[in-house]
Amino acid sequence: MDAAMVERLSSGEGWALLQSLPPYDESTALPLQERLREAFDPDLVAAALGQSRLRARAVDKFGDFAVGMLFTADGLEQATRLALAARHAHRFAAADVREVYDLGCGIGSDAMAFAGLDLLVRAVDADPATARVAEANLRHWPSARVTCARAEDVRLPLGEAGRHLGVWLDPARRVEGVADVRGRAKRIFSLDAISPSWAEVQEFAAQVPAAGAKLSPAFPHAALPPGAEAQWSSWHGEVLECVVWWKALATRPGRTAAVCSAHATHVVTEADAAPATGRPPLPSVAAVDDWLYEPDRAVIRAGLTGALLAAVDGAELGAGVGYVTSPAAYDIPWARRYRVVEAMPLSPKALSRWLRDHGHDRVTIKKRGVTVDADLLRRQLKMTGRGKGGSEATLVVTRVAGTQVALVVTPA
Repeated sequence: MDAAMVERLSSGEGWALLQSLPPYDESTALPLQERLREAFDPDLVAAALGQSRLRARAVDKFGDFAVGMLFTADGLEQATRLALAARHAHRFAAADVREVYDLGCGIGSDAMAFAGLDLLVRAVDADPATARVAEANLRHWPSARVTCARAEDVRLPLGEAGRHLGVWLDPARRVEGVADVRGRAKRIFSLDAISPSWAEVQEFAAQVPAAGAKLSPAFPHAALPPGAEAQWSSWHGEVLECVVWWKALATRPGRTAAVCSAHATHVVTEADAAPATGRPPLPSVAAVDDWLYEPDRAVIRAGLTGALLAAVDGAELGAGVGYVTSPAAYDIPWARRYRVVEAMPLSPKALSRWLRDHGHDRVTIKKRGVTVDADLLRRQLKMTGRGKGGSEATLVVTRVAGTQVALVVTPA
């Protein structure tokens, strides 16, 4: 979809058509398209139905706002979830930022959150169609302005004009014109290859009193600048981003994890992990205690498993695997707890016998720190997933003292 089609969809006949469409239903989309083509330009109909499909997908990220927004397929995939965008905006507002330059604004999800807190927004995106989509999505906020330009070419106001200025950067992390196996633009993992580059991002951050940059969850710990904060955020267990915050926005310098859901947010910091002198990793599978804890993935990405060790007075099963065992039961809002039923070295034959003897004919397999193929293991255990009256067991396959082990657990 080009900028001209976005213009048609965002006004006049195109907008009226888009707003008149029923909730998207794949089973009725083709006959609906055929009927609409009798009254409207076929290209406009195709674009409107494409938007209807994207809006249906966008409800998960944007809730009721989705029905009044425009999208591109890549823009929707890469857009910040509205709940996380609100957290970003509140951090800027709390630092007395009054104007935000959103460089690489995409479809405008973060810019909408900034504008919603009455911040002046200067949104910039290099792609003409995407910039036009962002303009449509920001139409309710007169103080928000969208420019089609490269982030690298933006010149920030300095001196007194920039005293209350903040910069938000969302560097492009996909290769335009190069698709992956699913047909989407190929991801970039090198900090030097993102656009603007990591060096350019840091140059922008050095110019203003407050800056933040949304990066991949794979952001390397060693790349964190001194005095900055890197916060890994998850939403209902899925790690979505790592944001690096500078200066006034770095409220907890170092590595932090934000475990977010629709009901609550829990932040874990390096200070939480500091008290954990901790027991050393287990010497053998026989030392596994009664309870197993699995921290949220954001905590693991942030390298803060030590906070869980401190919280439950536990020991990690193996260096770097993330699973922690403890003799006591604790309620930790950012970790799942399991009761350990059985712990043994990983032997498909012995494990299969144990499962049969205890009436299990199905398994859910969780694995970390091992190269085990879960489907192959399930076949070796003769657990096809087709129940025959038995029960389902949960297996945790991981490492203890360098040895692959299997734990049979039940969620607490």
